[in-house]
Amino acid sequence: MRKSFGSQGSPPAGMASAGSGAAKLLDALPHPVVAVLADGSIAEANSAAEAFFGMSRASLWQQRLANLVLAFSPLLSLVEQVKSRGAAINEYRVDLNLAKPGSGRLVDIFVTPLQEPAGSVVIMLQERSLAEKIDRQLSHQGAGRSAAAMASVLAHEIKNPLSGIRGAAQLLEAEATDADRSLTRLICEETDRIVKLVDRMSAFSERRPAGREKVNIHAVLDHVRKVSQAGFARHIRFHENYDPSLPAVLGNKDQLIQIFLNLVKNAAEAIGESRSDGDIELTTAFRPGVRLQIPGTKVPVSLPLEFCVRDNGSGVAPDLLPYLYDPFVTTKAAGTGLGLALVAKIVGDHGGTIECESFPRRTTFRVLMPMYAPARA
Repeated sequence: MRKSFGSQGSPPAGMASAGSGAAKLLDALPHPVVAVLADGSIAEANSAAEAFFGMSRASLWQQRLANLVLAFSPLLSLVEQVKSRGAAINEYRVDLNLAKPGSGRLVDIFVTPLQEPAGSVVIMLQERSLAEKIDRQLSHQGAGRSAAAMASVLAHEIKNPLSGIRGAAQLLEAEATDADRSLTRLICEETDRIVKLVDRMSAFSERRPAGREKVNIHAVLDHVRKVSQAGFARHIRFHENYDPSLPAVLGNKDQLIQIFLNLVKNAAEAIGESRSDGDIELTTAFRPGVRLQIPGTKVPVSLPLEFCVRDNGSGVAPDLLPYLYDPFVTTKAAGTGLGLALVAKIVGDHGGTIECESFPRRTTFRVLMPMYAPARA
């Protein structure tokens, strides 16, 4: 049953009854709009709100705002501030996590009080996800290019001299005393360590396009889960929330495995080995309407395939998020900071984008990619 705003079911001032011209105009808005009564129950919603919350208008009328978002959501505190002040408040670039798993959004929030009935408010949400994804994608591609340039320098200017240093140390070792021999061995070990780092960096300078084909992402994720559970994530519970009707992705299977194996490994390290309640969730979903303008292309590219790796670890520090995919940025004591930089490069090479949303005990890495389309004759 539909809720009423005023006495005898009359709508609030400025809002018309369902089916009127004003209601149709409200439905035409591309932004979610909901009206909330003083007790927190939803009294009205437009079509964009149905799509945003993933439920029909009739279902929204049976919900409370607190049931639609997580308990710590800034939207709830913002609504209370508007009620207490009696004035409109806008807040921008808010991470809004809905109660539905895997539905984090970056939005601008506009909350306005209504005169009647008392304590009711109107909320409008404006998603910033598309603009943010474009900005993040450009920054990730820039990070990948920086790493590629750095890899070329390392390969040409460092690796060759290192082989000469190691050879000289081996010659000295033949005539060195036992006390000095430990130093020559230390030189060899350190040069070998630097060579390994350069070899890892060489992945960024690989310019040959990898072969891509029709790939079942669920087979990739299942393989990653099995490998993880057999090794570094044997103490962690895995949850799978897959869309069985998801189309195939256009990609390189080995590189896709590398992407998600790296993300799962990071999730396991964020949880730690001492915790017994560690959880990693792997999800897939179809998100139509997500399009990004790729530099060098004339038309936006559609990225309807969404793959998420979610963990209940310690999370990512807010000041680190903008630089998360830059080379050599890491919080690990023994980390090199190359894992996520390489992930961002591979995702960008596939024409996709990656983003991170992090809260304490809830961190999500979301990968958006194009789907496979058979080549036309």
